Amino acid sequence: MKSLALTLFAVVLSASIFAQGKKADEFAKFSEQKFNFGKIKQGVPVNHVFEFTNISDQPLVIESATASCGCTTPTWPQQPTAKGKSNKITAGFNAASAGPFEKTIFVKVAGADQPLELRISGEVLNAEQYAKFESEKDKKSGK
Repeated sequence: MKSLALTLFAVVLSASIFAQGKKADEFAKFSEQKFNFGKIKQGVPVNHVFEFTNISDQPLVIESATASCGCTTPTWPQQPTAKGKSNKITAGFNAASAGPFEKTIFVKVAGADQPLELRISGEVLNAEQYAKFESEKDKKSGK
């Protein structure tokens, strides 16, 4: 009796360890999950569009898209995306503080256990740094 209970316990434990829920990438295929803005001017907001396609057999519902900080504002489709159709999530970044940045947008897809992560990065330059950067870029391109 002891060995039967022990065997049953081992089977239940193994099943729970190996059982994995659905991942967001089983529902949506993003054309990219990371984007680098490069060098941007302080105080000038920027946006990037992350395009995705519904690869599931049913309408895709994005429940939410939340950012790792208040300086990043995601917008996502409020209506379901039909099977095989494409849509987009836009990540806005306010570029208020100078310096390098890396921000994450957590996308919660209905039916998925874990959110999908989109990342934006770059470097915000103050007005003087940005003018110097543009001047050097123009010199290199022969303008």
